[in-house]
Amino acid sequence: MLYPIRRAGSSAKKHTAIWLSMVLIGSLLTACGANNGNREELPGNPSPAASAGGAVAEKGNAPTLERTVKDELGHEIKLPAAPKRIFAPYLEDSLLKLGMKPVAQWSNGALGHDYLQDELKDVPKLDLSGGLPSPEVLLSYSPDLIILHTATYAANGLYENYSKIAPTYVFNNASGEIEKSLVTLGELLGKSSEADRALKAYEQKVKEAKEKLERATAGKKVAILRFAAKGVSLMGANYFCGYVVHQHLGIAKTKLVEKENSATVSLEVLPQIDADYIFVINAYGQGTERMKEMMGSPIWNGLSAVKQGQVYEVSDKHWLGSGLIAYEKIIDDTVRLIAK
Repeated sequence: MLYPIRRAGSSAKKHTAIWLSMVLIGSLLTACGANNGNREELPGNPSPAASAGGAVAEKGNAPTLERTVKDELGHEIKLPAAPKRIFAPYLEDSLLKLGMKPVAQWSNGALGHDYLQDELKDVPKLDLSGGLPSPEVLLSYSPDLIILHTATYAANGLYENYSKIAPTYVFNNASGEIEKSLVTLGELLGKSSEADRALKAYEQKVKEAKEKLERATAGKKVAILRFAAKGVSLMGANYFCGYVVHQHLGIAKTKLVEKENSATVSLEVLPQIDADYIFVINAYGQGTERMKEMMGSPIWNGLSAVKQGQVYEVSDKHWLGSGLIAYEKIIDDTVRLIAK
């Protein structure tokens, strides 16, 4: 704070007053600088810039935080302080868990993540059935952060083109370990506390579900059959619903996928499915004919699970989803169908 200098009766007094004022101003500025330094470097309470590996820059009275991070492919990117316009195809589930919506959502043709449409009804769909959008199309959505959920999305020069539009973070495979990728998303978007709350709530849900399922699934096995246009496959334990049922809920899987993440199923292979329960998924409604063909065969009707009436068709809408919202719905279905 500056005080008015009182006029002195002599030149000497005037010079002295000016000199004292300059000393006072210098002292105040030094003290302010020291206080700022102490606030940023207190032990155990580092500045945001130090924590994130970036630097705090001030524009007028609005401080911003520039963070430099590396993605899972080793790209070094600079993140905006608080990214709001996010393009993250196939990560919509996790974004919603963090309380955010993307600028555009993934879709296969006109079909998006059906189980998320109540929350995403106002978000435009982008058809990714033929690949990711061109840089020109993406630029029209003005993203300030691009997040690609798998390394294959970044191939063929797409990363280089996208990174010219906005900082672009690439996962190796965000669908493989949703908990880990949710934590990373929380860090990128400044939503770590939201990610932590979501994971704790999910852990509690898993715990309660396992207690309900314990008696019904002890010593039993589950098979998850996916009927699609191109064929029939048995889903393993590394992704999507298989990850939830086998790893989170701890229900044993058939021997056909003990070491593999999936297995092609034909009438010849069908007798090897040693499962007490079978979950059936008609992928995007394109497996109807194959379901009729296989389920009408004597081989199918000779399976133990079929004889016991323990075959259940479940919704492809969330059983093929990737994120905690989908996982919670899968848990609800599993408990409802098995823990009777």
